[in-house]
Amino acid sequence: MTKIGVVRNPVKLASEEEVRAAILQSIPDADIRFSTTTEDDPGRAMAQDAVDAGCELILAAGGDGTVRAVAAVVAGTDSALGILPHGTGNLLARNLGVPLDSTQAAVAHALAAQPRRIDVGTIEITDGDDPGEHMFVVMAGLGLDARMLEETDDELKAKAGWLAYVKALGAAAAGTELVRASLSLDDEPEDRAQLHTLLIGNCGMIQGGITLLPDAAPDDGVLDLLLVSADGVADWFETVRTLVWDNGLRRLLGGETMSTDVMRHASGRRVRVELEEAQPFQIDGEQHGTVRAFTATIRPGVLLVRA
Repeated sequence: MTKIGVVRNPVKLASEEEVRAAILQSIPDADIRFSTTTEDDPGRAMAQDAVDAGCELILAAGGDGTVRAVAAVVAGTDSALGILPHGTGNLLARNLGVPLDSTQAAVAHALAAQPRRIDVGTIEITDGDDPGEHMFVVMAGLGLDARMLEETDDELKAKAGWLAYVKALGAAAAGTELVRASLSLDDEPEDRAQLHTLLIGNCGMIQGGITLLPDAAPDDGVLDLLLVSADGVADWFETVRTLVWDNGLRRLLGGETMSTDVMRHASGRRVRVELEEAQPFQIDGEQHGTVRAFTATIRPGVLLVRA
C-alpha cells in the first residue's frame, strides 16, 4: 500500500476532500495521512511525522513557506516531495513545471512524475536578525526584491495576489540605495563592490515568467548569482533592457547570458557576503529580517522530488 502524506496550510485553498479524491482516483488503496500547519509551525513537524511514518510521497499543499518547510525536512531522506501550489508566488512549482491552476492536475502530476533529485541551498547567517542556518529551494537575496516584500501590503496581497508586488515595486526602488559589500566566491580572491541588489539562486524564474537567473538549474550543483549596481535612470534602463532582451528573449533564441557594468552574473558552490550596513533579506519570497553577513552554499541532489 502506498503511503502518502499531505501537509496542508489551512489558510490557503487546498481542500482536504479535493486532495483525497484526486489521490484515490489514481491510487484507490492509498494510505493518505493529512496534517495541518499552524501559525507557529509552517510544516516542519508535520513533514517529520510523515517521514517517520514511512510516507513515500509527501505533498506540500500551500504557498512557498509551506513548500520550503516541508522540503527542509524531506531533504536527505528517501521520501519524495510533491507540490500542490496554493500560494501567491509558487516559485518552486513554477520552476519545476508543476500545474498551477488545478489541485487535481497538480496531484496527478506528482503521482505520475518520475522521481528526480534536485539541489537545495543553505544560508548561514552570522550577523543578522535570525542567525543560524536556513534552507532555500529557489532563491535568496537582498536589495530590490527584499525591500519590495517589506513594502507589500498583506491585505492587498490577499485580495490581488502577485499584483500587490507591483504597487510595492515603486516604493522599494525609491528606498533602495547602493551598499558597499565584499564577496568571496569559492576559492577566488575577495571582490569588493557597491550593490543595489544581490540574488543567490538555485532556480531562476519568478512570477510572470520573468527569469532573473537564466543559467540557474535546480540540479546543476552550483548556485547562480545576480549582482546589480544600477544607480540612476540610465543604469536602470540598461538593467531592464538586459534582463528582458539580452537574458530573456534573446537567450531563448540561443544567445548566451550577458553581463554589463551594472549587472553581473556569476556561479559557484559557496559565496561569503559581508555588507557595510545591514539590509532587508528574503528567502524563497518571504521577508526574513535584515542581515549584514552570511554564507550561502549548495547541497547537490539532496532533495527527491516528484515533478
